[in-house]
Amino acid sequence: MTDLEQRIAALTCWRGQVKMAPLLGGLTNLSYLVEDAGEKFVVRCGDDIPVHHVFRDRERAASIAAHAAGLSPEVVHTEPGILVMRHVDGRTFTEADLRLNIPRLAPLLRKCHRSVGKHLAGPPNFFWVFHVIRDYGRVIAGSKSPFATDVPRYLEANRALEEAQVPMPIVFGHHDLLPGNVMDDGKRLWLIDWEYGGFGTALFDLANLSANGSFGEAEDELLLDAYFDGNGPSDLRRAFRAMKAASALREALWAMVSDIHLQIPGADYKAHARDYLNRFEELMAR
Repeated sequence: MTDLEQRIAALTCWRGQVKMAPLLGGLTNLSYLVEDAGEKFVVRCGDDIPVHHVFRDRERAASIAAHAAGLSPEVVHTEPGILVMRHVDGRTFTEADLRLNIPRLAPLLRKCHRSVGKHLAGPPNFFWVFHVIRDYGRVIAGSKSPFATDVPRYLEANRALEEAQVPMPIVFGHHDLLPGNVMDDGKRLWLIDWEYGGFGTALFDLANLSANGSFGEAEDELLLDAYFDGNGPSDLRRAFRAMKAASALREALWAMVSDIHLQIPGADYKAHARDYLNRFEELMAR
């Protein structure tokens, strides 16, 4: 048993001797499935990642608020570097699932945007993708990353995409709508992993969902019509397309920064960066 597993086994929230197994697939955290007294829990382990603007106290606050809003599993224990939540007996989505479940995802996002912020306690995060891209660009440009020479081009694209935005209300968003962060228990959908939860505009979550699900134009129209009940502002489509490209670029740069600073077993950050750079280039070409 590793030191981390020994620490997990000794948590004060358990009622007896626990069984645990690692959960695979995380890109920034180590997670375990733990069985205790006939119940199952997920233990997320990870310290602050300042280079990614990830601070665990704010992730905990967002997770607790999301549970209070009925979107996320209950948080049953926290301590520095540890977050224990009840296990959801369901399956995580794939990209195809995102495309097939737009009528279910749109109201889920509306509920997130309208409700989570009302339950949030403590200092909030603010998420503005264009600032994130600029900050990631600084990190990559000052490194030996093989992607560093292209940073000026990415930042110029970022400037143009930001200029295409339109004013929108501030809401509390998830901001990391990868397929693996949506779960289906057969009755309802759940949103998990609130590392980037914070205030921003609804348009990023919508564009992020679209970029991560490889939505085409028909799916984009369905998503926007479902979210805005067919009453989206007339200038929204261009801003959405720009935000979608920015979302893909941010994910690519996230992977480049991760390649410099993180070491999670099994994570291929360079491949992740290239995947999302291809999505970004395709979106810009449109």
